Amino acid sequence: METREKILQAAAEMIAEDVAAKLSVRAVAARAGVSTGSLRFHFPTQRDLQDNLLARIYEYLLPGDPIRDRTLPPRERLLNCLRQVLAPLGTNEDARTAWGTMYRTFIEPEPTEQVRAAYLGHEREAERRVAHWLTALAEEGALPPGDHTRNVRFLLTVLNGLSVERALPTGESVLLAETETLNAAVDHVLGTGPG
Repeated sequence: METREKILQAAAEMIAEDVAAKLSVRAVAARAGVSTGSLRFHFPTQRDLQDNLLARIYEYLLPGDPIRDRTLPPRERLLNCLRQVLAPLGTNEDARTAWGTMYRTFIEPEPTEQVRAAYLGHEREAERRVAHWLTALAEEGALPPGDHTRNVRFLLTVLNGLSVERALPTGESVLLAETETLNAAVDHVLGTGPG
């Protein structure tokens, strides 16, 4: 196995054991069985290591890139991308378990630098992924070119809210309500909704 892969695998194992683990150069290098210099060669900063690891994790959890499937219209592709993010959470008990883990990892503990850095790494990767989708749609002319930061934050807020709704008790179909919300969010971003 190549050194870069050994490092990413070791870091992934550490994160699997503790999602807020501090991926220190020494700890990851020791786990991977490589020197700290070798780790620094492949990942010059701790943030480089975290960002590459999170990109790998997201790709594993959300394989493929529905935004590039031009057999579907842009609206459907963006909807599929958003659904792809929500799908691994499951519903009911699965969603409660996922949110319980998030709460115990990032909300309940004192916001130390380690907890903050771990959460911000997840947030950066989510922002990068949604920005990629919107940039791809802008390249096709489905969105105006330029800065999509506002729509990225909007879509991430919608996804966060929907993921919480999946964990809460409800009297109606959570997936039906979720579909309506996702449609409204996509219409807003693409400017295709009711005036």
